Amino acid sequence: MRDRTILILFLSLYIGFYFMPTNSIVFQEAVLGGFNLLHEYATRHVLTCLVPAFFIAGGISVFVKKEAVLKYLGQNSKKYVSYPIASVSGTVLAVCSCTVLPLFAGIKTRGAGLGPATTFLFSGPAINIAAIFLTFSVLGAEIGIARVVLAVLLSILIGLSMNVIFREKVDGGELYFQSQKEINAPGVAILIFFVSMVSILVISGLQIAETAKFVLIILFIGLTALIAYTQFEREVLKEWLEETWFFTKLLIPYLFIGVFIAGFIVPLLPRETMETYVGGNSISGNLIASIFGAFMYFSTLTEIPILQAFMAKGMAKGPALALLLAGPSLSLPNMLVINKVLGTTKTAVYVTLVVFYSTSAGLLYGSL
Repeated sequence: MRDRTILILFLSLYIGFYFMPTNSIVFQEAVLGGFNLLHEYATRHVLTCLVPAFFIAGGISVFVKKEAVLKYLGQNSKKYVSYPIASVSGTVLAVCSCTVLPLFAGIKTRGAGLGPATTFLFSGPAINIAAIFLTFSVLGAEIGIARVVLAVLLSILIGLSMNVIFREKVDGGELYFQSQKEINAPGVAILIFFVSMVSILVISGLQIAETAKFVLIILFIGLTALIAYTQFEREVLKEWLEETWFFTKLLIPYLFIGVFIAGFIVPLLPRETMETYVGGNSISGNLIASIFGAFMYFSTLTEIPILQAFMAKGMAKGPALALLLAGPSLSLPNMLVINKVLGTTKTAVYVTLVVFYSTSAGLLYGSL
């Protein structure tokens, strides 16, 4: 599926290039804009933001026990336990929009309640570790905080709404997953390991002297490597690097293609059209952004550069957040998969709830 998606993206670019007059100044600006934005991301965000985030995501996959989190999502679990855990499991499990669907199908068919399962389905792609850091890095702290807080809140509201609308009985409620290998490493070492990697991200975003920043980053990289090579078994170290590489090769191609497309379409977007439909904090503007986000396909992280391009053309912050909430969690292909698990009625209600709550969140955020 991944290779097919990349092929479709390349074919779309090729068709666009073929039918657009090559002597057009707009075309030349679009191509140049694509490469300029790609260069900006490669130099400003990939090394300082995404690479450390991939290592953190790989560490989470190895050291955090999935079954220890997911076993609390059963139908018989306490709501004050299952819903908060489901709303933040995307961060803990480092899921992306590609992996959330099989995980959702797995926990649903293995006894998870409809409410916690749909809570996890919505929040997982929105708050994965790479998406959080890239949002803060590219779009700023204000919209980054709003995305994290409202994604968690909306996921709980959507899950509770689904549970109220469709009251179902699930037999058993036990979730079973293949157990991860026991990690023979001191808890303090694991804590320092993660703190060091997170510190690299934090320091990268600080407004301090470049020399001091460089020295601090090198020190924490050295500390991370020292802990990894002295405290972890070789099999654990190998698994961490393999998981890191898995996230890297899974996400980077989509991101680079998405960044180029975002830079390419900026000169083609009439500012007047953007300002007319999504340039203000209106109900219609937020609704249009939510519906557009819900039906468009955004590969993991590509919603951020695309949104950056839209905002540069006049999209208001309310509709921008509405798109940022609805986009990663839904797409037409996703709906087809969800329909296989939940059925047509539940899928239609879930999509409606995502659009409604995303629109409402956009209106709220835009009025602040």
